[in-house]
Amino acid sequence: MLTLKIAIIQATTQIDKNKLLFQTTQQAAGDENQVINFGVFDKDPQLSYVQVSLLVGLLLNTKAVDYVITGCSSGNGMAIACNSFPNVICGYLPTPSDAYLFGRINHGNCASLPLGLNFGWAGELNLQFTLEKLFDGPMNTGYPQADSKRKEHDAMMLQNIKQYAQTNIFDIIRHIDYDFMAPIYQKHDIFDYIFKHGTAKQQLQQLKKLY
Repeated sequence: MLTLKIAIIQATTQIDKNKLLFQTTQQAAGDENQVINFGVFDKDPQLSYVQVSLLVGLLLNTKAVDYVITGCSSGNGMAIACNSFPNVICGYLPTPSDAYLFGRINHGNCASLPLGLNFGWAGELNLQFTLEKLFDGPMNTGYPQADSKRKEHDAMMLQNIKQYAQTNIFDIIRHIDYDFMAPIYQKHDIFDYIFKHGTAKQQLQQLKKLY
């Protein structure tokens, strides 16, 4: 039985890492989880990390997927951009220990990886070990165990704060200019997947009005 739907999507600047990112995530997540690869591919329009972060927000807000693995050259910009959207808690995960702690403590639903910075010899091994630690056992159990209740409380408080601090993602889209949105709307595979698999009915209705 599948437990997580995990989307893969990275910025255009790191197209050459897509296959590695997809295959490594599949291996780390295990057969019990479904991994869907959305590129970005060569055939897709050029998408900056900010544009990709909006697609990440749509995938998660419509509940078409449960988790997103993403990245850009440094990983930092993507994490910052993803966290600007409601209902997205994205961790910047440059190392296995960062990934393990994020997976256990922060109740996140998105991981941003550095796919260019310091990705030299054996970079694929760091990527492999990082993703393995992210999916190493049950998530959101707290760390260390002695502090698990406090960590749980803090993570829930952050989610509450984000709900008060950030507006509806579709209100955000309505204020973004057409030139920025046009390439995003050309990513038809994501929108087709959202409309087929999204379970948040109200959000899907709002998205259909904009698409």
